[in-house]
Amino acid sequence: MAKDVLCEVNNCSYWAQGNRCSADQIYVVSHAGTKADSSKETDCKTFEPAGH
Repeated sequence: MAKDVLCEVNNCSYWAQGNRCSADQIYVVSHAGTKADSSKETDCKTFEPAGH
């Protein structure tokens, strides 16, 4: 598993200083079922807007 997860979305409630993700787990989905050919075909479902 990844030791450090980086994130540049600083309005996410899991964003931490140094562009780190502080979530306990990460959930990534594909736009096309269970496979993706590039990162553009995926979304991070872990994202939660800060303040919510």
